[in-house]
Amino acid sequence: MSLTVSNSYKLIYWKDRIWKIGPDGKFIPLRDENGDIKKNPLTGQIEYEFLEDGTRVNAKRLNHMDEGIYMAHDLIVEMQATIRRMQIQMELDGRVPGNSGTFADTLDGSTNKIVLDKAMTDIIEAVAIGTTELRVASVEGFTAFTQVTIFDDVANEDVVITEVGTDFIKVHALKNAYKKGAKVARSNVQIDTVNAEMGVGDWQTYNVELVEVV
Repeated sequence: MSLTVSNSYKLIYWKDRIWKIGPDGKFIPLRDENGDIKKNPLTGQIEYEFLEDGTRVNAKRLNHMDEGIYMAHDLIVEMQATIRRMQIQMELDGRVPGNSGTFADTLDGSTNKIVLDKAMTDIIEAVAIGTTELRVASVEGFTAFTQVTIFDDVANEDVVITEVGTDFIKVHALKNAYKKGAKVARSNVQIDTVNAEMGVGDWQTYNVELVEVV
């Protein structure tokens, strides 16, 4: 929704009534063609001469003002709604650093600011329950104080990296044991752009047969 300001409201430019003042410092009574002092036919009060008649108050002008107040009120309500949406956008951005406030993905390959962190490596030595240091094939893409998922074909868990070395990653104590070749990944998600679906990546083993060629 975009804010628009109507141009239909025109300023009235109200003017004051300015009275004439006589040499004695008093108002000068208004007289008719016969020299008689004129009186207001409704109030019976004496009318006086003026330099500027001023803008009269009537229903047309008051309704015009009423319309302007309503238009301003309508604009304020619309502006409040827009500001609220901006606050929500900023809140999302604050809660998801680096996400620029975008919290959705169409899963069609066009991520619109959201980029899936695909950093992944293999554990090169089997680990037991309670292990905190993982020997890995690569530490590229991993940083301390970020969360990773560790998984193989039996178990999986999410842990926080506490330190990244040259060939190892330290994490909080593992709750499960993992085989050699288990994955350490920033995300174990696989995106299907054909069906626009988000799935869970799997861990698998391969059989390699060596054949001697003579």
